[in-house]
Amino acid sequence: MVKRYLVTGMPGFVAPHMAKTLLKEGYEVHGLMRGGTERKNELLGVMSGEEIDSVKFQYADLTDRQDIEEIIQKNQYQGVFHLGAQSHQPTSHKDLISTFKSNIMGTANLIDAIRNYSPETIFQFTSTSVVYGNLGKDGQVLTEDTPFDPIDPYGVSKIASELQMEERTRNGLINGYTARPFSHTGPGRPRNFSIACDAYNLAMLMNGKNPNEDMQSMEDLENIDPMKSISVGNLTPKRSVIDVRDCVEAYKQLMFNFKESLNGEVYNVCGEIKDVSPMQKFTDILIEESGLEGIVQVKDKRFFRPVKTDIQVQIGDTQKITNLTGWKPQIPIKDTLRDLLDYWKQKVEDKY
Repeated sequence: MVKRYLVTGMPGFVAPHMAKTLLKEGYEVHGLMRGGTERKNELLGVMSGEEIDSVKFQYADLTDRQDIEEIIQKNQYQGVFHLGAQSHQPTSHKDLISTFKSNIMGTANLIDAIRNYSPETIFQFTSTSVVYGNLGKDGQVLTEDTPFDPIDPYGVSKIASELQMEERTRNGLINGYTARPFSHTGPGRPRNFSIACDAYNLAMLMNGKNPNEDMQSMEDLENIDPMKSISVGNLTPKRSVIDVRDCVEAYKQLMFNFKESLNGEVYNVCGEIKDVSPMQKFTDILIEESGLEGIVQVKDKRFFRPVKTDIQVQIGDTQKITNLTGWKPQIPIKDTLRDLLDYWKQKVEDKY
């Protein structure tokens, strides 16, 4: 019998890449999507039409308990990759209730449905390195045992769900684990996230479009050519950024290496310590890959987070996942950023 997996969060950023990976290996893939069939077009650019047609879509909102129960009971999945969430940190400040409803209650609905109707299902809860907050600001390497230090509602919502997982697995009520991904990017990353925003702005310039019409700069723009400039935020924080396709490979290997003795374990998914760099590096690589010359980077107040909620440094330790699976990131960051830029270039061309 072909193994069947559910991927939540379609058509978000990571879920389409997860679906592609599973389809390529011959598994039956179900994609949980909020809304109707028209949203499948949002997957184009990451997935081919043939790949999209191969996914068996389940249409439901994570917060609808009855729908989630029916889907889990009917399909009896071997595993669930829970990638659906409200993951934009600034939005979590503006809309705390919706963030908590989606992230905490949505996860609770899945956990409870699996417990009651499909107890053999392995559940991956996907958390975030944001649960560590700013504990790495002095260069501390963050391990899975590092305590929580939330700095925004998004991080709080993920901590709450991690605690759900800890209690449910400790008491033997479900089978699963938690993945804590650090910074990752690649094709499909929305332009309201860092790095992808730069890629979008450069793609606009490459297509002869002005990305700066609504710029609200902290600098004097009087002598700056809008067709030779991009808006940027704070580029001093340090990250090790990996490719989303490496990230989903880690998720797959965690799922396939799961065993009862590992129930409830937590795993960092991140780049290597040697690759931790200021965010400026990624913007510079994108500009280089664009082939554009003389690009001015204009600091824009819209893209600056309050100091207390801007994570300065994050250095993650991957020893635990590497010891279990042998996983390490494989895709060079230049390839990732080139693919991200190509993705947005095509999106801009299609729009105009």
